[in-house]
Amino acid sequence: MTRVVLGSASSGRLGVLRQAGIDPLVIVSDVDEDAIIAARRDAPPADVVTALATAKADAVVARVPDSIAADTVVVGCDSMLLLDGRLCGKPGSPEAAQRQWQTMAGRSGDLYTGHCVIRLRDGDVVGRTAESASTTVHFSDPTPGDLTAYVESGEPLWVAGAFTLDGLGGWFVDGIEGDPSNVIGLSLPLLRRLLNELGLSIADLWSANRG
Repeated sequence: MTRVVLGSASSGRLGVLRQAGIDPLVIVSDVDEDAIIAARRDAPPADVVTALATAKADAVVARVPDSIAADTVVVGCDSMLLLDGRLCGKPGSPEAAQRQWQTMAGRSGDLYTGHCVIRLRDGDVVGRTAESASTTVHFSDPTPGDLTAYVESGEPLWVAGAFTLDGLGGWFVDGIEGDPSNVIGLSLPLLRRLLNELGLSIADLWSANRG
């Protein structure tokens, strides 16, 4: 009975898994994202987000409780938006979120999410795999009043690219090309493939991780 551990504080990622039948244990990773990004300044976007996801999964592995370490799979993820050749993470301030939206309003960008999956048996790492997925997002051009209200809500400050698909930001996304769950922060199709690589079936995980 393999227990799933989600190494992320993202309510969006947690929601994706729960809606897909898996209620994971959440252990928030504590890594220096800025240092990881800086060390890969010239790397392709897919490599950057995969490195971030891997660092988060590795950090969480060390904190898995002994009570479930006998049979556990740890999932780490990280997302960033590629716009004009620049990777955009979490704005962190209202001013940065406003600038981000002024840049991307009425345009399209590519949302990259890195995924790292690590399997533990009896507390030891017995398998790992990592990959990224990307989805093109078409943004609307919010009115100044709507944009101000959105920024003041606080939602865009702490999400990649200053927007969500599954929250208030969904009003300002005209469409996507690709996997919607990837935009929320966890690609179900990609995660299924990575879990299969480690010998895990979705049916078994449903049984072991019911809410």
